[in-house]
Amino acid sequence: MEDSLNLRLAALADPTRRAIVARLARGEATVAELQKPFGISQPAISRHLKVLEAAGLIEQDRVAQTRPRRLRVEALQEAGAWFGEVAGFWRESFDRLDAMIAEDKER
Repeated sequence: MEDSLNLRLAALADPTRRAIVARLARGEATVAELQKPFGISQPAISRHLKVLEAAGLIEQDRVAQTRPRRLRVEALQEAGAWFGEVAGFWRESFDRLDAMIAEDKER
């Protein structure tokens, strides 16, 4: 999981790719549909899609002559679970710190 998490986080580090993921969260889309709001070339959007596909965040379908992309929700859920674990660690750490500060104030 560590390698796939690294790939996913690296892919999501780019704002264009995060915007693509956000768009695909609303439903599948073709390359042309994904390219339109960014005003970048088809090869540029295709490079972003390849990174997202390599990270396992999106997948390609084949419908007649088109190849729409769709989000792989389970891949985002795995990354979300990791963030949840990290958030839980920090929440517990801050709770312990708050308790230590309260204890120190009582003295």
